[in-house]
Amino acid sequence: MAGLPTGTVTFLFTDVEGSTKLWERDPEAMSKALTRHDELLRDAVEAHGGFIFKTVGDAFYAAFPSAPDAVEAALDAQESLLSEAWEESDPLRVRTALCTGTAEERGGDYFGPTLNRVARLLSAGHGGQVLLSLSTQELVRDQLPPGAGLRDLGVRRLKDLVGPEHVFQLTAPDLPSSFPPLETLDVRLNNLPIQPTPLLGREREVAEIANLLRRVDVRLLTLTGTGGTGKTRLALQSAAELIDEFEDGVFFVALASLSDPELLASTVAEALSVSESAGRTLEEDLRDSLGNKELLLVLDNFEQVVDAAPLVGELLSACPGLRVLATSRVPLHVYGEHEYAVRPLQLPDPRDLPPIETLRQYEAIRLFTERAHAAKADFALTDENAPAVAEICARLDGLPLAIELAAARIKLFSPQAMCARLGDPLKFLTGGAHDLPERQRTLRGAIAWSYALLDEGEQILFARLSVFSGGCALEAVEAVCDAEGDSFVDILEDLSSLIDKSILRQEARAEEPRFVMLETIRDYARERLEISGEAEKIRRLHAEYLLALAEQGESRLREAEEATWLEHLDREHDNMRAALSWTLRSDEAELGLRLAGELWRFWWMRGHYTEGRRWLEEALARDGRTPAARAKALEAVGWLADDQGDIDRAVAAAEEGLSLSSRTETQSTVRASFLRLLGSAAYVRGEYERAARFYEESLALSREAKDERSVASSLLRLGNASSDRGDYERAREFYEEGLALSRELADKDLLASALISVGAEFLLQGDYERGAALNEEAAGLYRERGNSGHLQYALDNLAWAALMRGDRRQAEALHRECLALSRQLGDKLVAAEALEGLACSASTTGEPERVARLFGAAEALREEVGYQQEPRERALREPHLAAVRPRLAEARWDAAWAEGRRLRFEEAIAYALEKAVGGS
Repeated sequence: MAGLPTGTVTFLFTDVEGSTKLWERDPEAMSKALTRHDELLRDAVEAHGGFIFKTVGDAFYAAFPSAPDAVEAALDAQESLLSEAWEESDPLRVRTALCTGTAEERGGDYFGPTLNRVARLLSAGHGGQVLLSLSTQELVRDQLPPGAGLRDLGVRRLKDLVGPEHVFQLTAPDLPSSFPPLETLDVRLNNLPIQPTPLLGREREVAEIANLLRRVDVRLLTLTGTGGTGKTRLALQSAAELIDEFEDGVFFVALASLSDPELLASTVAEALSVSESAGRTLEEDLRDSLGNKELLLVLDNFEQVVDAAPLVGELLSACPGLRVLATSRVPLHVYGEHEYAVRPLQLPDPRDLPPIETLRQYEAIRLFTERAHAAKADFALTDENAPAVAEICARLDGLPLAIELAAARIKLFSPQAMCARLGDPLKFLTGGAHDLPERQRTLRGAIAWSYALLDEGEQILFARLSVFSGGCALEAVEAVCDAEGDSFVDILEDLSSLIDKSILRQEARAEEPRFVMLETIRDYARERLEISGEAEKIRRLHAEYLLALAEQGESRLREAEEATWLEHLDREHDNMRAALSWTLRSDEAELGLRLAGELWRFWWMRGHYTEGRRWLEEALARDGRTPAARAKALEAVGWLADDQGDIDRAVAAAEEGLSLSSRTETQSTVRASFLRLLGSAAYVRGEYERAARFYEESLALSREAKDERSVASSLLRLGNASSDRGDYERAREFYEEGLALSRELADKDLLASALISVGAEFLLQGDYERGAALNEEAAGLYRERGNSGHLQYALDNLAWAALMRGDRRQAEALHRECLALSRQLGDKLVAAEALEGLACSASTTGEPERVARLFGAAEALREEVGYQQEPRERALREPHLAAVRPRLAEARWDAAWAEGRRLRFEEAIAYALEKAVGGS
């Protein structure tokens, strides 16, 4: 087509909103209306120097050499459409999008990222709306038609999953101005990752997958296929297309770095921000969190944890609004599963090539051409190189990963030279294991060919990098991959080269660059590491590096930079898991024990109680020869067990630890911790005298060791025990000293805990103002740090303070907030307190049966935990019970109390929260 603009082009795309329904309702009227629609659009485009290069149904695609002309055409077209009479049909509502950029014109059509971008911008709009990209806005903002303006709609994530786009809306007196929110990824909750490039082709597959997931009978859809077929990218794009249809969002869970099926629940929970609750399994927490939600869960690389597939079935059974889109090399074999085999990209027959215009339409050729053009700006598909490109794509079976690896080599080889190099190496490397799919062997050959292009130093680094799971920072690469200053390895140069050759990806981060290897490539790199004979040495260096990092983090997690170190350890969690797995299956049990022991505070702060205990228990089961490391691991597993309410295990760990601590260099510090652990167990069981003895001994050892944090912790615990024994003066002394010391330290967890303990004592003494002030300060510390794990204690105390002051509505609001948080955390003890608080607030509302049920439910929860309520706590409840008890016959009161006792944890909370006190 002569005259098509080239270079920088402004594209104008349109389509008719709701055209399918209009066709179904009155095909004849719609046909006539579209004829007029086409005339009006053509007139507007051609009047302003534009070229219509394609029409698809009711969609128009036009190109303009000038951005201001494109805007005037869009404005004229909309004004014409809006003023048209449309006598035989409803008015046609046309949406319009404009985007400016470079594109390759071939045979009367355009190709390139700008076309993808304008199409996605169009899909975000509504009928009658004209949207502009930032690139177009910058060219027209000073040359708008008279009376026209631009409304800034903000930076939005379009459904192409590439970087966000700053979107503007064209305004004019004759155009509608109010529209629904843009249909972008920002509308719904999601964590879909930004992709470096748009998805090329696959439109049919995306539509098929989306339509399958819209079916009522398809709850689990698994995209199957070998590594490198593009399952992940296809799943992400399909999820983006469906995002408007899931009220509670779309969430992506990467499983490629996992090897342990038991980690599936915690990985899914982390992606969904579901916290692990004390006394409950993480699976139960997931079921509760997802129970009533309309949500799409994308589980990527499920073959890594396929033995955990039953969990997916359980979640689907318990959560009617949940749908799962999985990618896997093997089916999940879960009831109700639908499989979708991801096919290779469309390929031409290299023995009978079509004309080049037709050849460009094949997905594999498009992918190679676009990626090669990105690597080498002057690359283009021509009659001379087209046969070689087709041959390359055919030899790689149309596998996207293999094609991208080949296209990245265009900087070194022409397609013809590339074909020659693909000859013998690929033929030699296709004879892999016969139980592997053919495409898997072909992909391995493609990776092997890319590996063969590396020099010796790059090959060494490539193999060594395979020990990292979930990526790594430069510091880690230097420490693990070049610990001895290998003369063959130049870390910076070789890393840069591996990135340049698409063997490695670099993720840009604010704090540090991170290097990530695709999992399929990492599999091959691991094989090369085994062949090199240095696998065990590199894995040991990896584990030692992570141990040093964990040791540093363990101390920093109590200091001002705590948040930074938590994020740092979060990033390295997959590497920690990989190192622990290796130490436990090799002869490195002591190293694993030390690593697990150093990580326990991180696991505790992040709520990974179950996972942390499992690693620690496995390490403890394999090593008993190193007293210091074993004692620390026992301390860790004991406190995690205590947090989960597993008092028997906590006691067993403390008792074994005490017997070992006499042989460690840190005897006083370690013994003090174990004694506090034993004191905690006794305190929960109501054995206050015994608890006090343990705390006193712990305090003496802590002072001897000059461990101020332990001193403060022991003092506060002694205050609790003294108070519950009735020695209030002694309790006050302990509290004052412990609180003063806590304020001197930088440990905000310790300070918040001290504030709650001391504040609770003031409440029990009747000083509600001082008690509330201290608990407000504690709540502020927790909220400031985003720590909801202990906030419920402060909320409970604040609610009781309000109740004692006579502010029933404020007390109820705080107890409801406390109860909701306790449900999230699985904290049955504080939940029991909040249930009784709500019962007391309800005691004046004329609902004595409700009060009895709440008290009965609270009593049952306390018995389950094993907590013995202190007399002064019971005294707070007595006036409210005395006021309401006479209003109900004894038999009915007892029956309601028994009904409350039979309520399970979730049922009790749901009952308590179903309405506010007094109907408010």
